[in-house]
Order: sequence, then structure tokens, then C-alpha cells
Amino acid sequence: MQSAAPLLHSGFQASARRVPDNPALTLHGQTWTYRELDGIVRRWAAVLARQVTRPKRVAILGHRSIVTYAGFLAALYAGATVVPLNKKYPAARNRDVLERAEADVVLADAGSLAQLGPLLEGLADVPVVMLPETDEAPGNLPAEIRVLTRADVEDPVPLAEPVPVAPEDGAYLLFTSGTTGSPKGVPISHANAAAFLSANTERYAFTADDRFTNTFDQTFDLSVFDLFMAWGSGGCLVPMDTFDLMTPLEFVRSHDITVWFSVPSVAVLQHRRGALTPDSLPSLRWSLFCGEALPADTARAWQEAASGSVVENLYGPTEATIACLVHRWNPKTSPAGVVNGVVAIGSPYPGMAAAVLAEDGSAVPDGETGELCLSGRQVFEGYLNAPEQTANAFHTLPSAYGADHRWYRTGDLVRRMDSGEYGYVGRTDTQVKILGHRIETGEVEAHLLRQRRVDQAVVVAVPGDEEGVTVLAGILAGDGLDVYDVDEELRRTLPPYMIPLTYHLLDAFPLNDNGKVDRKALRTRVVSGELEPILL
Repeated sequence: MQSAAPLLHSGFQASARRVPDNPALTLHGQTWTYRELDGIVRRWAAVLARQVTRPKRVAILGHRSIVTYAGFLAALYAGATVVPLNKKYPAARNRDVLERAEADVVLADAGSLAQLGPLLEGLADVPVVMLPETDEAPGNLPAEIRVLTRADVEDPVPLAEPVPVAPEDGAYLLFTSGTTGSPKGVPISHANAAAFLSANTERYAFTADDRFTNTFDQTFDLSVFDLFMAWGSGGCLVPMDTFDLMTPLEFVRSHDITVWFSVPSVAVLQHRRGALTPDSLPSLRWSLFCGEALPADTARAWQEAASGSVVENLYGPTEATIACLVHRWNPKTSPAGVVNGVVAIGSPYPGMAAAVLAEDGSAVPDGETGELCLSGRQVFEGYLNAPEQTANAFHTLPSAYGADHRWYRTGDLVRRMDSGEYGYVGRTDTQVKILGHRIETGEVEAHLLRQRRVDQAVVVAVPGDEEGVTVLAGILAGDGLDVYDVDEELRRTLPPYMIPLTYHLLDAFPLNDNGKVDRKALRTRVVSGELEPILL
């Protein structure tokens, strides 16, 4: 019997009963209805539950395949926590995740077979490997591995009902970058996920006629919105592959997309190319952005292109379950809340609270900059097997209601504005000191981006020629850009200590696996000398 409390997969189950013949997933030209997808999920879940005896965690290796989508659901149906792997990551990284997650099963698609051998080689605890698209076990697997192939998963008696789990049990486990060089495990419970889904279901009221993009890999938590908001509404998920993201506007038009969700970088690039022409995206009802700062100019241009849609800027760290603050763009009123050229991140979801705190946990007055801290039902309990990191991630403060109150420290700098909304200023770890002056590099970037020919700008702190000295380097992209003019204009608006010592030009900025500008890679290229400096 299914748990009474809502779970991450409860919405999909409800849609499979309510609209069984509606399309649930369209992928590479093939469409599965809710009835068909639910059938696959129940068969695979039956194999997991019976052959592996209630797996604790199921790792999924693949990319935009029926295995990655049905497999995610099958793991949940089997009562397991989902651990996404990324086939674009090095084998050593995926192996580290697999070991630390203590996964019982690796579920892999046909496109990932070549990576299985290097992934599993040398593991102390060897998981079961399940290959639903494969007839024979690949020869690169260690001999002791138990492999389930297509024949094992095609004809079992389907699981009658999902294995019951408690709301506090894990729904998925993601690993984010850690300062120690090893990724941090972030367990998100069914209760966390259900709180997020509930807030968004009420806010957006998606319908069975909606068609959703999926622009994120499953190792990026924003993908959970795509999958489970689509399936909870009875709508259709239409994943975009890498080449689709090169021409996203054409994808929207050709697939009648009604709900767009991506990192802002995708929209920034289209704006830079002049592709966001007025009324060019008539099918969109909702245009949602999250994962990095949304430039106001891009929001304005996207709104004009998708004039029939509502544009929103969502904010949230993985530790607070996908997103937990939101701002609805209004061309008339939103510009007043723009900070350093960036759209406000808005106000908290129902069931969530936000506070701006100083390093010692004391409250920062409205209008002044401090660290955004979060509490509420979407905030995770703590990092996987890392009590010290967990302790450092929270302020624990006395509460007027008796018990101490935990506030998750996001590492993001914000200020609370007169409207009650929060404006994004930058990161605590991008705040640097130059000649004793505290500088937020995002402020310098904002001034650079106001210049006519600067399309992209990143400012990083790098070692100077003298030991112990830190200087700023500006990395720029733009057609017909003259660095001397850029520097001269910058000196008109910023004090000398905020002016980059060197500038570096690129045709386009590298993106990380989540589609964000890869600031770390840019800084590495500057420090190594790979990016030639333009000295002024």
C-alpha cells in the first residue's frame, strides 16, 4: 500500500491513473503515453525489488534516454533513493560518487556501456548492473559483477504498487562541488521534494495540455522540476539534447513548448545573437529561469519574444531543494529592484523563510548586504556522512519559540529591499580584497556589461607579480570590442582599485556541465597564461 504522505513520484502515479493515454514523454521522435511509461516503470521496479531485495540506492548512468527517465521512476517505485551519474564526467568522478553513495544497483543505458568497465573496476562493494536496452553483458565488466539484461526486465510481473517509503526517506542524492576537492553528497527527502512540488503546483497550475522542456542533466537538481512538474500535471516532457540547445527557439516553436525552464545563459546567448525578436515564441505560457543571475536586459528581451508568457526568476541552492524564492518579471515595476543589472530573486515560497545574516549570525538591516540564509520544509538535514561540513553550513540561533532554529547558509550575498524582496549581489566567495578594499566582482562585471560592445564579462581575482598581492583580471567577449575603450569607460564609473589590471578576450565563454559560465575554468586559463593578457 502506498504511503499516505505525498512522495516525489506521487504526481506521476496520479497522472497515470487520471490521463493514461496522454503523452508523458517525447524523446528522439518516439512518444510514450502515461500508461506505457508506467508499465515500463512497474516492470523494471519489480526486477529491482525482487532481484536486488529492496535496493537502498540506485545509480543511473546515461543521457536523455528512456533508461534515464523510466529508470528514475523505477528506482523510486522500488523504494530506493536515486543517484544520478553523468556520462560526461570522468570515470573517477562517477566512481567516487558511486562509492560514497554505496549504491546497490547501477542502471545504465546502451550509450553508456563503454564507461561501465572503468566505472566499476576496483570497487570494493560491487553493485548489480541492470541494462534494460542491452541483450548481452559487455565484455569490459569485472567477472564478479551480476548483470541483468533486456531479457531479465521485459516480462516480469509488474509491481502492483510502489514499495512504501516514509516522507523522511531519501528521494534523490546529488553531489555538488566541495571546497575540499571532493564533492559533497546532498540527500533530498521525499518530504523536501513534496514541499517544493506543492508550492509550484499551486503557483503555476500547469495542465495536461502543457509541454515542458528538459534542458538540464539529471545531475543538476533543476531537472527534477522538469520531470515531476510535467508528470504531476499530466503534461508531456520533451527533453532537449545538446544540439537542440544551440537553436532553442526553433525547438520551442517546432515542438509547441508551453513551459520553458533553463539557466539564464541560454537566453543570454540568444539575446546576444539578436534572436529574441518580438512575439517570436507565441506558444510559451511560462518562461522560467534559475541556476545563475538573470540579467535584466535578457529578461526584458525574452518577455518581448514570449509576450504571451509569464517570465519568472527562480532561486535556490541544491540544499534547499531546487528553488525556494521567486520573482515575477514585470516590465514596469521589476527594473526598480534590479541590482548590478541583475533581476531580483524575489521572496520565499510558502513554508520557507529567508534572512540576511552577518558572519556571526546577527541580522543585517534591510538595504544592507549580507549572506542569504534559509529555513523551512525544503531545507535538507545535512550532507552525506559529513557532520563537520553540515555544522559549518548552518547558523543555529536561539528562537523565540523555544527550540534553536537552523538557518542554511547559502554563500550568496543579498540585500532585502523596500519591497520585501531580495536582490542578488554576488557570492561570498567572489568577494575579494584589493589594497585593503572589499570588492564584489559582480559589481565590476555589471559595469562592464553596461557597455555597448561587451556581451559577456567575468572578473576574477588572480595572484599578482608580487607575492601575496591579489589583482583583478577581466575576461570579455563581444564583437568589435576595443579593450582600451572599455577600460576608459570603466574608469569613469569605478574607483581605481576596482579596475582590472589585465583584460583577456574570448569569442565565447566556456560552460560547465550545468550550462553555467565556467568561472573556475576561466580563472585557471588566466593564471596558467593560456589566455594572453592585454596590458594597458
